[in-house]
Amino acid sequence: MTNAQQYSSPGCSCCGKYASYLREQLDTTLGETETEDVTDLKRQHGIPSDLQSCHTLVLDEYVVEGHVPAEVIATMLEEEPAIDGIALPGMPAGSPGMGGTKSDTFTVYKLGGGKTGDVYTEI
Repeated sequence: MTNAQQYSSPGCSCCGKYASYLREQLDTTLGETETEDVTDLKRQHGIPSDLQSCHTLVLDEYVVEGHVPAEVIATMLEEEPAIDGIALPGMPAGSPGMGGTKSDTFTVYKLGGGKTGDVYTEI
């Protein structure tokens, strides 16, 4: 079992929906914190502004930025790549926790390990 803490933007309804989604999909104990300075937290975890979203998940030794699908998180945890985490920038329609219909490929990027901004996977 994994321990996880999600840091959410104040007043953002999709952050709560994403947390509920994760509880259903991952074998994890998930805490939620709404923080006034989520930008500072992102900076502390080395998430550049062009890869940011509305919430940040700290998951054991990894960080997950944005509405990353659970299967991508599970693959990262299984493979244990030498990176700090992954990011799905923005708030793409059709992603977990967001409404709407997926219309484009989701590009998930690597964070840290000298690879920030490199593509981790496309789904």
